[in-house]
Amino acid sequence: MPWDDLHDPKGPSGGSGGGPKKNPSGGPQMEIPQIKIPNLKPSTFLGAGLVLLAIWLVPGVFYTVQPDEEGVVTRFGKYVRSTGPGLHFKLPSPFEHVNTPKVLKVRRIEVGFRILSSGPPQKVRDVPAESLMLTGDQNIVDIDLVVQYQIRNAVEYLFNIETRQKLIRNVAETAIRGIVGSKNIDEALTTGKSEIQVLAKDQIQSLLDKYKAGIQIVTTQLQDVHPPTQVAASFKDVVSAREDKERMINQAQGYRKAVIPETRGKSAQIVRQAEGYKEEKIQRAQGDTQGFLALYEEYKKAPDITRKRIYLETMEEILPNMKKFVVGSSTGNVLPILPLGQMPPALQGK
Repeated sequence: MPWDDLHDPKGPSGGSGGGPKKNPSGGPQMEIPQIKIPNLKPSTFLGAGLVLLAIWLVPGVFYTVQPDEEGVVTRFGKYVRSTGPGLHFKLPSPFEHVNTPKVLKVRRIEVGFRILSSGPPQKVRDVPAESLMLTGDQNIVDIDLVVQYQIRNAVEYLFNIETRQKLIRNVAETAIRGIVGSKNIDEALTTGKSEIQVLAKDQIQSLLDKYKAGIQIVTTQLQDVHPPTQVAASFKDVVSAREDKERMINQAQGYRKAVIPETRGKSAQIVRQAEGYKEEKIQRAQGDTQGFLALYEEYKKAPDITRKRIYLETMEEILPNMKKFVVGSSTGNVLPILPLGQMPPALQGK
């Protein structure tokens, strides 16, 4: 059928009557369906309103506090009460609002660096404005600090401070700078780390308590302590020299510990030998004294006999291997007692 037939003003029979009416504009006829609106009673509107009101009120009236949370209820922005874990009731918004901070969660703040991503490999960004610090001996050290904390008082935590992380970071930076400024660089790099961590925790907690921040510091940890990168090579040389010094000191102390006991043992041995020699001489002298005293007593009883006996004993002692003859005073000639027959043949012919 040609397109023009759609605009033919004549009906199917070619006449003008009896057929459907045509659109005066010449286009096809469009019939608009009629929408029937039901008759609603006022009670229907009331019921729908009550349902909507219940949908709005029930979620806003009841709230749940988890075991690791604390409920803080405010009425028109003013604190009214705190609630523990469980299901609780409050006035709907905008009359009352509730905040449920996690009071048992351990949070952390980085000072001197930022962790950009925790997944391996971990991405870390250094913040030199926070990490570079001046020590007491006018040296610069780069310190990264991690502060872990919990909410101690939820009301103070929510209402007394606005930028909580910024406050904790500023307080931690202030405390650690003051502590490092009282230490020399050797203490900061080696032996003084534990003391610095303890002092930092105490001072940070003290400052937060003054601000009534409602925060409890759990721990402070020195993540990294090292010299600035510009002088790292020089510090490595210093550390190597310090290690050599410690090694030589340890060797000297080991030698000292080995030599001193040996020397003490030898000196004790010499002292004991001297004491034994002393006792021996004392005992010998006392024995000789007793002998002389006993001899003297005998001498007083018979001086001549005692003198001769002493003489003979002395001669026997000083001439042990010689044949001796005792000649009385009445014998005028010693020839009869000389062993002439026993003389060697070489002497007999003379």
